[in-house]
Amino acid sequence: MRFTSEQRLDDGVREREFTLGETPGTLWTPPGSTPAPLILMAHNNGLPKADARLVARARYTAARGYAVATVDAAGCGDRPRSAADEQARADLRRAMRAGEPVDGIFESFIGPLVENAAPEWLAALDAVLQLPEVVGGPVGYSGWTALGIRLAALDPRIAAACCFAGGYVPLAQREEARRVTVPLLLLLQWDDEGNPRQRALDLFDAFGGEQKTLHANLGGHTGTPWFELEDSCRFYDRHLR
Repeated sequence: MRFTSEQRLDDGVREREFTLGETPGTLWTPPGSTPAPLILMAHNNGLPKADARLVARARYTAARGYAVATVDAAGCGDRPRSAADEQARADLRRAMRAGEPVDGIFESFIGPLVENAAPEWLAALDAVLQLPEVVGGPVGYSGWTALGIRLAALDPRIAAACCFAGGYVPLAQREEARRVTVPLLLLLQWDDEGNPRQRALDLFDAFGGEQKTLHANLGGHTGTPWFELEDSCRFYDRHLR
């Protein structure tokens, strides 16, 4: 793990870019010298880690006393995409605009993306947990639902997950959700134009834990209210401290 840049933000949060092999990432740590619990904050597939919404979430969470790490998996953010990936994204967008069935395209594209991303995220988790400014566990997860399911099913260090409800989650992760028993906070945008509501509700039912909460708000895909970020930090306070 090699840090490539560093800056201290106005609220005292330390923001550092790093590389781990070919994987680029960012680590935010809170002010002070006390080791902080870690939250993995995964953006949706294709969204760069420098996206303003992700950065705002990460900086706020770090200011609340958490270390926050994110990486760009293969084909995401600034990492190059294959011609096949670009075609799959174009086919998916076209089918959604036309109101055509997208399940086949989605499975063939997002399923392998999750499979390939998970090892890089777990490698980043191993590396970050070795840093003296980060508590060795338990760990929280925030963000992309399909990846969160896979990581929580694979790694017992993940002790709580806050996910953004997505109707289009690969079948493999829908089955894995039954094995995910950690405390869960699922955020659902009721009018999300890109994620069928009933599928998101069915996915919530599928999670195997007994401590799971669903927050539903009116609005489209990017309209999650800011107060949900405040609530998610309180959720992590309960389960990671």
